[in-house]
Amino acid sequence: MKFIVTLFKGEDGYIIAECPCLPGCMTQGRTKEEALSNIKEAIELSLETRKAYNLPMPFEVAEVEVAI
Repeated sequence: MKFIVTLFKGEDGYIIAECPCLPGCMTQGRTKEEALSNIKEAIELSLETRKAYNLPMPFEVAEVEVAI
């Protein structure tokens, strides 16, 4: 599965990574690469936890086209 993640710089200079379609799934890293590695692990753990507790996936996948 592929997930969209957002990256932004925190007040402390760390890069914050968040997966918007998985509520509460966020982490940080000193570098972009570290933040991306950490969010990948966080997503995997979130999905494993949801499966273990038979929790529904909180997202639906759709594709939209936007004209600029």
